[in-house]
Amino acid sequence: MEASRPADVSHYLGVFRRHWWIALVATGAGLGAGAALTSALPKVYESSAAVLVQAIDQDTNAQGGRTKGSVNLDTEAQLVGSGAVAVKAQALLRSPSSPLELAKSVSVEVPANTTVLVITFKAGSPEEAQAGSHSFAEAYLRNREETAQSSLDQQIKTLTAKIKQLTTTLTGINARLSRAVKGSSDESNLLSLRNNSQNQLNGLTGRLNELTTTTVGAGSIISDARLPEKPTSPNGMVNTTTGGMIGLLIGVALAFVRERFDRRLRSAGDVRDRGRVNVLAALDERTTPHFDDVLQPYGAGGRVFNRLRNEILATLRPSDQVIVVTGTSRGSAATLVAANLAAALARTGSEVVLIGAHLPDSVVDAAPLARMLGVSSMPGLSDLLAGRVGLARALQRTPRIPSLRVITTGGAATAAGLMQSQRLKDTLETLRRQGGYIVIEAPSTSSSADAQSLASLADAALLAVELRKSRRPALLDAAEQLQRVGTQLLGAVVLPRLSGLRAAEASAPAVTLAPSPAGEKNPERGRAAALDAPVSDIELTQPMRFPTNTMSAAEKAARATRAATTEKTAEKPQVRPRSANAADEITAVIDMSGLEGLVKEGTGGAAEDGDKK
Repeated sequence: MEASRPADVSHYLGVFRRHWWIALVATGAGLGAGAALTSALPKVYESSAAVLVQAIDQDTNAQGGRTKGSVNLDTEAQLVGSGAVAVKAQALLRSPSSPLELAKSVSVEVPANTTVLVITFKAGSPEEAQAGSHSFAEAYLRNREETAQSSLDQQIKTLTAKIKQLTTTLTGINARLSRAVKGSSDESNLLSLRNNSQNQLNGLTGRLNELTTTTVGAGSIISDARLPEKPTSPNGMVNTTTGGMIGLLIGVALAFVRERFDRRLRSAGDVRDRGRVNVLAALDERTTPHFDDVLQPYGAGGRVFNRLRNEILATLRPSDQVIVVTGTSRGSAATLVAANLAAALARTGSEVVLIGAHLPDSVVDAAPLARMLGVSSMPGLSDLLAGRVGLARALQRTPRIPSLRVITTGGAATAAGLMQSQRLKDTLETLRRQGGYIVIEAPSTSSSADAQSLASLADAALLAVELRKSRRPALLDAAEQLQRVGTQLLGAVVLPRLSGLRAAEASAPAVTLAPSPAGEKNPERGRAAALDAPVSDIELTQPMRFPTNTMSAAEKAARATRAATTEKTAEKPQVRPRSANAADEITAVIDMSGLEGLVKEGTGGAAEDGDKK
């Protein structure tokens, strides 16, 4: 095992790639929510009017004000939304709304370095927005003019009162001056008072004349309100884009949450990082084998298994021979890996025995391993462990890979408990003494305890992980099971989800033999009956010897056909196609090793040697 590595950018991109549909759905939902919000919100129209503010006599700017000049525009901007202006605007609009509500819909901006107020009014229709902006501009100017005119009238009134008072004073001085003695000091004082009063009266009269002739100019509208063409709120583009972005963020967050709580293994990185198991090989859809045949050695998938073979051979000790291949989930992943690994090992010239220990429920379930390697599905391991056949009958040499021998799973459906039997241990010990490698195709660790039992008899173990079907707890449990029995876990072979594989088909015998004529003696009948009889444990554990001379099935079938053609009148078995309806036929498979053909079970209860024609 190897330690979990920290996640990198590719890990996060992989999460997004696996759960892209969540982000897509969330983004679509966000876009839809933004569009729905845009259609649900009331439309708001804005219209603006620009007012040029003119200074009047009573205007004074506060010290340190933001605007320069005699007019404090910040103060004037606040006056636009005052109650006095709002009352006048309501009167101009003839609106049923209160002045306070109208004042909330108006806003004022002061452009930099200007004496201009931009008065903006918001309303539910273009006409109301235009009328509201113009009315507030007009009401502001009227209020400013009235305020200025009132101040001017007050000044005129004050000056008039002072002039009247000085005129009365000057009349009294003139009366006293007429009674004063000429040349006296009283006359001099009165003349001085009269001159001062006259000068004051002249000044006040001049100021009064100036005020009475002054025209009040509070300002003017330099840009009147226009009819808005489209609403300013809600902004459909902004709302939709914002909703999409929020939906995308929520979708990415949901994707990572789903990834965090999703126990399925989706990539080789998940097996390595989340399962803490070393990945020896990773296959994709292009290199994944099927149940038709083992992978070719020079194809893409064959090169993967060649590298896997080299890594395993470099890891094994010189005394290690038995390798068990088990899956982390139910399925045929272990079958594919075991068959192709055994073929890759056999291509090096080493003697390899492939044992199908995944006990089937029926004969059909046992066919994939037989069809991949071109051998008969029966007899197999279940028949061997049940004592119905011996090791010689169970071992079959594959046609295309002479160094590979196969023990299929067989056809017994009631083989429970046989994986823990002494007969299996004796069989493995016999195969060990013959030399070479032994590859065991075990059931998954999640389906039974047979994988753990087989691993205890093996030197090393290999896990077949089917992505999107295997789960992280099952992978951890499989590694823990192997660790408990002390078996070295070499690593994992990662396969994509196996789908669309063809159903298994039972393999048929190569040729059929006609029954012998009545009365003909068969010296080999006793031998066939002996092969069908149960074998003892002593016979089971005896070493086997297999000749190396081989003859292909095509050559033997051609020879049998020629013999049948030239000797039609002879009393020898006739080679003919197999008939499914012939109840009195017996079948035989030509031995690929070159020995005399081993006779299989027949419906007639007897067998004949196919090579002694």
